[in-house]
Amino acid sequence: MSLSLDHVVIAVRDLERTVADYQALGFTVLPGGEHTHGASHNALIVFADGAYIELIAFRRPNPEFRWWRVLSEAGDGLVDFVLLPGDIAADVAAARARGLEFEGPTDGGRLRPDGQRLEWRTARAATSDLPFFCGDVTPRHLRVPEGDVRRHANGALGVAGIEIAVENTGVSAWRYAALLGIAAVPGAPIDLGNGQSVSLLGPDRTKAALAARGEGPVSLMLRVAPGSAVGDLDPVRTQGVRIGRVT
Repeated sequence: MSLSLDHVVIAVRDLERTVADYQALGFTVLPGGEHTHGASHNALIVFADGAYIELIAFRRPNPEFRWWRVLSEAGDGLVDFVLLPGDIAADVAAARARGLEFEGPTDGGRLRPDGQRLEWRTARAATSDLPFFCGDVTPRHLRVPEGDVRRHANGALGVAGIEIAVENTGVSAWRYAALLGIAAVPGAPIDLGNGQSVSLLGPDRTKAALAARGEGPVSLMLRVAPGSAVGDLDPVRTQGVRIGRVT
């Protein structure tokens, strides 16, 4: 499998307040900059395992974009997650050959506050129960900084798991099998490698989330260093996102 977890996306109305809240929770938060289309800006929480949380806010209405529609209709929260392809064109072609519909790859980018311009290519599946791909054109370390910025006072080391609200666990398990080129059994966690997994939750457990936000991620589990606090973070500080912690 050439795909690995790249990042998780949380859309918020007020980026400055959100950054302050996550800093108060013990995270190191970096300013990300403005996306090339000018409609959004972001901040990053980067982990030692190479994955990160993207906090994103919109500068103006963007009704053609699903993230903005979910944010405007249902409020702050998780809206997506992203896989890092080995070769985005080849990985999209493989997913299509296994029966999935994909849009792209298309060009994207961001201007960091220090003036460094980043470029990438993305491709999106037709359904929001699946993640999208983001493949770097400029070196990934420019987009995902390394070093001490990956250390957090709360002991967070990385992403352990993501829970996804889906309409039909059997259908979504088939889609993940086609996406990843692996066997996926309904009800069993889907291994992304690097100690990370995805769990599919059906309407019996996610009815309210599906009604409000549609299919997509509903909770995040972080791995923390031994001796760190475990359990869920304060949802007031996380902008309503359920973020649990395990050692």
